[in-house]
Amino acid sequence: MNTTEKQVSYTTSNTYETLNTRTKKTKNVWIVFHGIGYLSRYFLKYFNELNPEENYIIAPQAPSKYYLNKKYVHVGASWLTKENTLLEMKNVSNYLDAVLAAEEIPENTNIIVFGFSQGVSIASRWATLNHIKCTQLILYAGGIPNEITPEKFKFLEDHKTQVKVIIGTKDEYLNEERMQSESKRIATLFNDKAEIITFEGGHEVRKDIINSLVK
Repeated sequence: MNTTEKQVSYTTSNTYETLNTRTKKTKNVWIVFHGIGYLSRYFLKYFNELNPEENYIIAPQAPSKYYLNKKYVHVGASWLTKENTLLEMKNVSNYLDAVLAAEEIPENTNIIVFGFSQGVSIASRWATLNHIKCTQLILYAGGIPNEITPEKFKFLEDHKTQVKVIIGTKDEYLNEERMQSESKRIATLFNDKAEIITFEGGHEVRKDIINSLVK
């Protein structure tokens, strides 16, 4: 077959979900990226024990939706695949820029960027692509993309960003060998300044850990 891949640009729309109300009392604005198979509105349940007066949570929605378990009942979503990853990430980044513009977050607000599972790749790529000024970058049970180098994370030191990496000791996606290689890579990427938080459990979001991230 004589096929040619071509490309067009067009305007699209996507939703996102928020939890609580942003007021003058709001101290922290969370931007939280769900894992594969989630919808943003269901992902927000993990953040509903945070102090609602002090925490405002924004949950962007992964653009690629699909039916789960081939039963055509429950819907999940995915951020990226290995197909045209850079192009798709550019689209995601444009979407996230639009979300921030719509929310008009004040300059003096603590911004917490949180990624779970597949959301870690989005959180880390977006933060490095746009040099997001955040007080915390939280990478929970996911891998940092191979193309990201230590130099791309250096801007975090300028902003005095706290980097926290959360790992379950029984995570089925992290065997001992990969755990060791990931630990070494994290140390290199963040110049030994990332805080590693481990918990007894698998590939799961834990409310108690989220609650402990802000005092």
